[in-house]
Amino acid sequence: MAIITLNKTPTRPAPLSETSMLGWMRRSLFSSWFNGALTIFTLYIVYITLQGVYVWGFADATLVADNRRACYDYSLTGACWAGVIDWMDNIFYGRYPREEIWRIDLGGLLLILWMAPLWMRKVKGKIWIGVTVVTFYPFLAGYLFAGGDKGLFMQLMVAAALVALPANVINMLIGLFKEQSLGQVLQSLVAKFSEDEKVQRNLMLALVALSLVIAFVFQSQWQEVAVSWTKWGGLFLTLAIAGIGIACSLPGGIILALGRRSKLPIIRILSTGFIEIFRSVPLITVLFMATTMFPLFMPEGFVLNKLTQVIIAVCLFNACYMAETVRGGLQAIPKGQYEGAHTIGLGYWGTMGFVIMPQALKYMIPNIVGSFIGLLKDTTLVSIIGLFDILGMLRSISRDVPWLGLHKEPLIFGAIVFFIICFSMSKYSRHLEAKLETGNKK
Repeated sequence: MAIITLNKTPTRPAPLSETSMLGWMRRSLFSSWFNGALTIFTLYIVYITLQGVYVWGFADATLVADNRRACYDYSLTGACWAGVIDWMDNIFYGRYPREEIWRIDLGGLLLILWMAPLWMRKVKGKIWIGVTVVTFYPFLAGYLFAGGDKGLFMQLMVAAALVALPANVINMLIGLFKEQSLGQVLQSLVAKFSEDEKVQRNLMLALVALSLVIAFVFQSQWQEVAVSWTKWGGLFLTLAIAGIGIACSLPGGIILALGRRSKLPIIRILSTGFIEIFRSVPLITVLFMATTMFPLFMPEGFVLNKLTQVIIAVCLFNACYMAETVRGGLQAIPKGQYEGAHTIGLGYWGTMGFVIMPQALKYMIPNIVGSFIGLLKDTTLVSIIGLFDILGMLRSISRDVPWLGLHKEPLIFGAIVFFIICFSMSKYSRHLEAKLETGNKK
């Protein structure tokens, strides 16, 4: 009997040629007379819209002018971008002292430098990098932005940040060139002095303690000029509130979600009540409550500024919404995962930390990023209670005497800024989903 074997080699689909492209357009856009007419009408509407936007926003626009009247002298029908350009510093930095703006820029660069290793494939220890960013960076950036006197707790946290940041950079360089972590390199160096694990551990702790002492002495001599929170504003204030809210809402939501699923009645009832109370009222109500009634619950003599109250309100409000997102992700995990974790001897926290939560977070990526985008846009509500965020600054342009009545251009510019930020977050979310293969493959 002759055996015939077929060589089944996969063939790649041929690229779309001009003929096939025309065929696709004919099937998709001109399959009938009605679809053809609808396509032509839609293209005509798009053309008119884009032409009008181009003429108003670019062709007839005014970029350089001293006031709004000068814009009208140049063009009556074009946009007056000169007012937006004149207020650009205020839009981005608010009323922050101009000679101190470098502190905001430095804080942004430090954040980028701190988080850059998270997107590098060869870098090790990314979990600890994320933990140090959330734990220490807010204190370093907070003092960099606010300045003034530092209390003992603030000095300790700033010193820890000054140790964590260089360690993170060194860890990044070691990962890029040697594909190892800083801990592995230090452990190999310490092993040359002694083979005893206890001695190695003590040497590592001594090195960390020495680094903290040096950083503490350095920061004690570091004194920045105090800048009142009332001077904060613009996009800087918006990103500061949203950044702290994002950093706090996810861990807060995880804690509340676990509390709502707890078997202890007191913890479950308190968590459920806390979530439902904050989810049942709009954010603007929470902000007004935080700025008016929150001081009534504080001890006598304990005073918090309005910015701190707003940040606390935003964190609590979004943590409750994040808790429901996390709870939905936990419910998507099959019961067999819990049973398998208990079978290998893991307790409750081990099961959640090593088995359940990593799987649940991958399912929650779209909803988490959606909540973060909503949080960023909701921060514009702080302008209603007297904080001059980016929306407050954009609205202030129309009340400035040289640019009195200039409304459309500032708001359109603000919409473009928000679109760029939110679209970037959305695209990164899609990239992260594809990287973790959380979606359904076609």
